[in-house]
Amino acid sequence: MKIKKILLFAPLFLVIVLFQSYFWVPTYDEQTRGNPERLVEFISASSGDAAILNPILSADSASSEIESKVFEGLIDRDEHLNFRGRIAKSWDIYEEAYFYINEEKNISIKEIIKRISSIPEVTKIEILPGQNKTVTYIFNDKKLKIQMNLPKKVKVTLNYVEPNFFNQVKGVLGSDYFHHMEPAKFVEVKGKDLSDNEREKIRKKFFTPFEHNPVIVFHLRKNIFFHDGHKLTAEDVKFTYEAIMDPKNLSPRISDFEPIKEVKIIDPYTVKVIYKRLYSPALSAWSIGILPKHLLDNDALKKEAIKRGIDPKKFSLRDSSFNRHPIGSGPFKFKEWKSGEYIILERFNKYFEGPPNYKKYVFRIIPDKLTQEMEFYSGTLDIYAASPHEVDRLKKDPRFQVFSGTSYGYTYIGYNLRREPFKDVRVRRALSMAIDVDKIIKYVLHNQGERITGPFVKQSPYYDKTIKPIPYDPEGAIKLLNKAGWHRGKDGWLYKNGKKLEFTLITNSGNEIRRAILAIVQDSWKNIGVDVTTDVLEWSVFIQERINKLDFDAVILGWVMSIEPDLYQIWHSSQTHPYQLNFIGFKNKKADELIEKIRMEYDRKKQIKYCHELHRLIANECPYTFLFVRKWTVALDSRIVIKEKDTSGKIVYKKITPTPTGDFSFYFNKWIKLPQRINLKN
Repeated sequence: MKIKKILLFAPLFLVIVLFQSYFWVPTYDEQTRGNPERLVEFISASSGDAAILNPILSADSASSEIESKVFEGLIDRDEHLNFRGRIAKSWDIYEEAYFYINEEKNISIKEIIKRISSIPEVTKIEILPGQNKTVTYIFNDKKLKIQMNLPKKVKVTLNYVEPNFFNQVKGVLGSDYFHHMEPAKFVEVKGKDLSDNEREKIRKKFFTPFEHNPVIVFHLRKNIFFHDGHKLTAEDVKFTYEAIMDPKNLSPRISDFEPIKEVKIIDPYTVKVIYKRLYSPALSAWSIGILPKHLLDNDALKKEAIKRGIDPKKFSLRDSSFNRHPIGSGPFKFKEWKSGEYIILERFNKYFEGPPNYKKYVFRIIPDKLTQEMEFYSGTLDIYAASPHEVDRLKKDPRFQVFSGTSYGYTYIGYNLRREPFKDVRVRRALSMAIDVDKIIKYVLHNQGERITGPFVKQSPYYDKTIKPIPYDPEGAIKLLNKAGWHRGKDGWLYKNGKKLEFTLITNSGNEIRRAILAIVQDSWKNIGVDVTTDVLEWSVFIQERINKLDFDAVILGWVMSIEPDLYQIWHSSQTHPYQLNFIGFKNKKADELIEKIRMEYDRKKQIKYCHELHRLIANECPYTFLFVRKWTVALDSRIVIKEKDTSGKIVYKKITPTPTGDFSFYFNKWIKLPQRINLKN
């Protein structure tokens, strides 16, 4: 009887505790009364903790949020999405193009120079000597001797990157100038047990008749300091690139920097980046946070390993304590990280643009959405990402300022294509057909979302709006599964060759929308005979143990995308290894070709055409069930304003207004919270 009473009154007890915890949270007025420091600290909340605070190693949104304040890149984008200098005050972009002289053509070097000089964008021509040498090359763990007998080479400097330059070369030297310049004539591969294709691949590595080498020269500011007082120089830029490319570090950013041929230090504040080939997203990659060489180079890591009693040979950047105590050159410096509870940053007074108005930035981990909501209303949190059903109410409340927009990204269900039954596209399509996405948007998102059909940002021209979503058709899904060999057994489940169609669908805790989708999708799939188990995991376990290690069947997740159309990291077949972002294992030769074309194409119309082809291919292959793009809503206390000085040095306050692209937090370093609300005109 006592047990029954306890069970009966348990819900009431939980409600009492919940409301007690709410009333124990101090109000904003109570927080600031006698504590003016609360006015100069900004407190945000996240459902999940950061994973690793190193911009070249992390791939989760919580880590990126902190890194954006602790680290600084060479460049970023302004309020109109144009590139602007950060660590780099300016940069020059041009091209160094090379081609070998075809000695079978009766054109003298003097005549070649004359004809090439007639091309308008050419600024300099050099003739490089031929080479006759032997080098050692490791291929598939085999040590090979490569004998090269290379002709003279022409180096041409252009005043900008010209993708059609070699068509112009053919125009002045002859359309057949590069004919019969097969690599086999100039490169001999000495080694046994190699196929003809392998030999040809190796030869092409050492000889191509012509080569584009785009160049970016960055001119760094001389007043950039790391948080420990060290000046940031070209050495740190080069080190960051090398750390990304070091295979020991397992950086998910390798694909962004793989097209680089060489990073040269011209002087302490000038860096020359030379690319192997045409690469249109080259500049945007340098928004990556720059790491301090003096704290992370081989000598520093060796000392740390020895101090911690670890074999230096087994110690990499991923193992360094730096990743939990980062030092960057951004507007805030790291102070403290208590796992699962909070991360605290303090403003950096030597920040090159001047210190932020806020003295402290607190990033609290609050998995429960209701707790976040209550703490925001009490003033313990300064920002709140509203759930769809709360949007109308928040917009009507004068205590808050509300910002809304359409996300640069999407939510999806991803299938591990390495596992059965997901290797069959018919199964993947059928699973998508069984889900009523429109109902999810209506009832879970309260219409604060839109259907999406592919991998590009929906607001961009790269997204093909002519592609229709997969229709909701459970009966059609069952027929498709029957064609794939899956048929209902007496127990109602689908079987093929005696094996039940069953798997586990996972997502992360702290996201009520994903949790709701989990339940809806599980029910939808069970209705067509698919036995689905679900699991909700704490964020760090979810990312580190399941996603990074490729240990899952199917997953509900989302991407926050860049406006750049480069999808190499997420969809290229070379990015399917642990800790990389194509964790579903999507491999498609045609998709790889299109991704590479998009990266190398400077003509926007052609780039859009390739993107639309890639969009349609991925939509047809169904590696994801593309669900929706959300309309986001964020609320701030209306006391938060922009504080700056006018030309006379007088302090002025302005309303926070989104940029033309919808970014309400672009001027965050100028934000401050006032003791009381004031009326502002702008």
